[in-house]
Amino acid sequence: MSSRASDAVATPEQLAAIDSSIEKLAHERGATLPIFHDIQEQLGFVPPEAIDRIAAALNLSRADVHGVLTYYHDFRQQAPGRHVLKICRAEACQAMGCERLVERLEERHGVAMHGTTEDGSLTVEPVYCLGNCALSPAVLLDNRLLGRLTEKRLDAMVHALGGDDGGAQ
Repeated sequence: MSSRASDAVATPEQLAAIDSSIEKLAHERGATLPIFHDIQEQLGFVPPEAIDRIAAALNLSRADVHGVLTYYHDFRQQAPGRHVLKICRAEACQAMGCERLVERLEERHGVAMHGTTEDGSLTVEPVYCLGNCALSPAVLLDNRLLGRLTEKRLDAMVHALGGDDGGAQ
């Protein structure tokens, strides 16, 4: 399981994307969330440098901006893997075995919830209800809804994404 460098410095391109989002949306009422959404849509995450830039542009404290960023679970503060798998952890999916899938990812594929595989191919995140309860357990893979996921299908999916050796032990 990989722990991404959280002290990495944003690239000039990332800083330009942050500044572009601020310039485009700072005039909106309650601009903090729209700016965060725009940055994440462009970059896949919100770099730490965004906090100071947004605070200055909106005349807010760093603490206020950081509080918004950390309150909402959908905002990432580190770059995700090439693919993002969101596993539903709501009641229906729990009843149908989502916890086995979470365990399988960690034990066989080396990636825990909120983690990224060593090769950067897959980031795993929780989500609480995808509205696909009849086809539990459900996941989103790169925003594509999949239902009735089994351990076998999960292994094949991770292998196809380049996340391991196919689950061989």
